[in-house]
Amino acid sequence: MTRRELMRNLAAAGAGCALAAVTGNMTHAADGPCILLRSSWQTVNIGDIAHTPGVLRLLEEHLPDAQLMLWPCNIDRGVEPMLRAGFPRVQIVRGSVGNDGEPSTPELRTAFDRATLLLHGSGPSVVRAQDVEGWRRLTGKPYGIYGVTVSGVNDELRDLLSGARFVYCRDTISLETVRESGATPPVLEFAPDGAFGFHLRDEDRAAAYMAANGLEEGRFVAAIPRLRYTPYHEIHHREPTEEDLRRAVVTAEFQEADHAKLREALVLFVRETGLKVLACPEMIHEMRVAKESLVNPLPEDVKARVVWREDYWLPDEATSVYARALGVVSFEMHSPIMAAANGTPAVHLRQPTDTCKGQMWRDVGLSRWLFEIDETTGEDIAGPLVAFATDRDGSREYLASAMGFVRQRQEVTMRVVGEAAG
Repeated sequence: MTRRELMRNLAAAGAGCALAAVTGNMTHAADGPCILLRSSWQTVNIGDIAHTPGVLRLLEEHLPDAQLMLWPCNIDRGVEPMLRAGFPRVQIVRGSVGNDGEPSTPELRTAFDRATLLLHGSGPSVVRAQDVEGWRRLTGKPYGIYGVTVSGVNDELRDLLSGARFVYCRDTISLETVRESGATPPVLEFAPDGAFGFHLRDEDRAAAYMAANGLEEGRFVAAIPRLRYTPYHEIHHREPTEEDLRRAVVTAEFQEADHAKLREALVLFVRETGLKVLACPEMIHEMRVAKESLVNPLPEDVKARVVWREDYWLPDEATSVYARALGVVSFEMHSPIMAAANGTPAVHLRQPTDTCKGQMWRDVGLSRWLFEIDETTGEDIAGPLVAFATDRDGSREYLASAMGFVRQRQEVTMRVVGEAAG
């Protein structure tokens, strides 16, 4: 079955069969449904930060009667205050599942007792499969996987996926991978990345930053770089492994070639429209990459129209800036997601070393704004960027159609989550 056929079947199927599949043998709590969200994988990437508030917002919007608890991996670097301010009703619980399969803290034990559903949040894989397995062994209560990429399925993961009440993949390549693995959850469908639900804003900080840097609403595009492989050994200050060193060689080989194409697009955009560019990060190390690979090599007439952001930021400020931009162009995936979710057109440039999550742009209906970097030119990329300025209505209509599909999938999938939670 082709990906197009899969998407057509999803649209035709609706929610009915999915809801029926998860309602059997439900565990009901006396005080109503309670969902424990396992999420917040890391804070060095505003996309990984945005997964959690994105899913929490969908849960609050579509399941207002459910109690919500967050079981995070990492909420440092100012993320915890952002979450507490944005979701005052959500209880944050800490702890881990030990080698003995038991929760390591009393608060996590209480959360396991109270929750009627464990929901594994959006991410690049089933990031904490061992925690889901611990929940299954200890409680026997329902669990589900929401908005993940799956690159491969071994025997253990196949068994875990088959035992889930639902598995939602964030791209149809992953969906095919799970189907072909033989995993048999009652619901196996497509759901867009959880960051499509992100809504938090830091308007004051964004407005102050734009004013200080001469950026006017609707008169700039945001550009985000990316290395072929993220140098996690540098980010986490550890000795590189042999694999880290191999990846560094690949990164060095393609860094200039990849970014030269984006620079060419930015030059064409600036010279044709007279508008500005904000070179900014999605990951904590990308300020340097933006400076070296996007800003410094530009011709002087274009460089004068480019603002370089030298500090990392949280997704609430980033989204407030993206919402004021004419458009976004990014090697990273989640800045385009957060931009699109807030009404700003966005181009994604996919590198072949990334996971298949970029397929999501095709799946939601934005294929015109997805470019495989090895198969495209700077002029190709410039086309939609210029169109953002010259055909604003057409660009926004194209985006609105895609976001209509995203919201329809969010509604259907959240109803299934609610049924599974009881």
